[in-house]
Amino acid sequence: MSLDPSYVGRTYPPTAPYQVGREKIREFATAIGATDPAHHDPEAARALGHPDVVAPPTFPFVVTMAATQQIVEDPALGVDYSRVVHGDQRFAYTRPVVAGDELVCVSTIEDITTRGGHGFLTTRTDIATAAGEPVVAVWSKLVVRGEA
Repeated sequence: MSLDPSYVGRTYPPTAPYQVGREKIREFATAIGATDPAHHDPEAARALGHPDVVAPPTFPFVVTMAATQQIVEDPALGVDYSRVVHGDQRFAYTRPVVAGDELVCVSTIEDITTRGGHGFLTTRTDIATAAGEPVVAVWSKLVVRGEA
């Protein structure tokens, strides 16, 4: 089944709020080898002007998982998740993610193309606080491999 191009422009409902925890930031930073003290030590983060530990730049990928799930589980779109590989990821920040944030994601399908028998799905997920303050936009490209 190929991806339905009529989904370009579709926006999905907001996700439930995600509580960003200090330990989650520390665990993520440790997992990716991010040793900057601002990712681990609240005092180091405060010395830089942040209210608590600061998430590494790629941390929002964790927050977007529920929003991505909405898209890939939409049966009419045609994503066969067993054939998906991650193609690209980029972030545009308004401000850093910090421990204590309560974040909500809204995803929009920006592009669907087919090349060489493979489907390419580009999404933009806007992450904001529960109060509506923009934090970061995340673009992701999923490649749905065609039948061999």
